[in-house]
Amino acid sequence: MARMDYDNDSDETRKLETELTRLRVEHGDLNDAISALEKVGGTDQLQIQRFKRRKLLLKDQISKLEDRLTPDIIA
Repeated sequence: MARMDYDNDSDETRKLETELTRLRVEHGDLNDAISALEKVGGTDQLQIQRFKRRKLLLKDQISKLEDRLTPDIIA
């Protein structure tokens, strides 16, 4: 029974790590897109604000996943 719990925990950890990687990639892509749009100038400021809002949402999701993946250390 303990082995099955370990497998479930391991599967869950892998899923969380995969999701974390996906979110980090999307966050980086948005950062690149925002930088490119700002360099061009005269672009749609509303679109840039949407990207920035999405980027902040991703940052929050990344932090939550990192917290779930980091074991609590009792001092």
